[in-house]
Amino acid sequence: MEGAVKKTMSNDKYSLELPTPLLFNFQECLRFLARSHHEVLHTIKGHDLYKVLKIDHELILCQISYQKQLRVNFPMNSPSVAAVEQVQSYIEEWFDLGRDLQPFYRMAQKDAILQHSVQKYKGLRIIGIPDLFEALVWAIIGQQINLTFAYTLKKRFVEHFGESVTYKGDTYWVFPSCERIASLTTADLRALQFTNRKSEYVIAIAQEMASGALSKEQLLQIKDRAHMKKMLMSIRGVGEWTADYVLMKCFHEPTSFPIADVGLHNALKMQLALDRKPTIDEIKKWEVPWRGWQAYATFYLWRSLDDETV
Repeated sequence: MEGAVKKTMSNDKYSLELPTPLLFNFQECLRFLARSHHEVLHTIKGHDLYKVLKIDHELILCQISYQKQLRVNFPMNSPSVAAVEQVQSYIEEWFDLGRDLQPFYRMAQKDAILQHSVQKYKGLRIIGIPDLFEALVWAIIGQQINLTFAYTLKKRFVEHFGESVTYKGDTYWVFPSCERIASLTTADLRALQFTNRKSEYVIAIAQEMASGALSKEQLLQIKDRAHMKKMLMSIRGVGEWTADYVLMKCFHEPTSFPIADVGLHNALKMQLALDRKPTIDEIKKWEVPWRGWQAYATFYLWRSLDDETV
């Protein structure tokens, strides 16, 4: 990224200015974030993005806009310098701002499958889920159901067990903490239409994380991504697809490739005008040029599906 982070204060309130990489398009990122009307963890108003972060037990409402760089205002709070730095870290991770995408674009522009998507969505970055508990729960919610119902379940989950702030008549939510969910019973989640098995998975993960037996920091100590995937798959309820999704969205692992993903198959069918879904062997052949960038290839193909459902 070019430029320097600036923290400024006006009327006793900090604001944050974050430089962005050359290949960054805030509007494309907003379009992805606006993909569901049931989304409850952020709100888009015009060209501004609102999101609540919980930092040191305080709920901080962030108003994120873009004019040559990202600008973050705090309309409700006067956060400390330390809190502002945590907001900065979250946003940089959320938008994968530290990633140099030029090698991906050089490859994709020559690839028959990807070239249309990278031209159409130029500057889109993988929108991450920096919180491991949220990433795991969201992936488990999405197992074997359509995206619309997954968003509906997440909305119920957040609004029943999360925390919120209200600003100018609008309510903004933060994802429930693992400590809160660890205290639930499966009946609490079944009442929201979670299956019994998903209820068990989510509560067990919450209990592991609340006890300190599982954490993002511990997993980050594992430098070998294959071993990290194996560790994720040792968690009850986490199969190969879920592990790959969490590696992509929470750990920003560029080689993560959920090859069995239904959305990926549908996108490839659409891009290649096939009369059937592709086979795994076909996908393995097509993804050879994507090696090192499978996660971004998958994300851009997923993005192409959104236009088909508008």
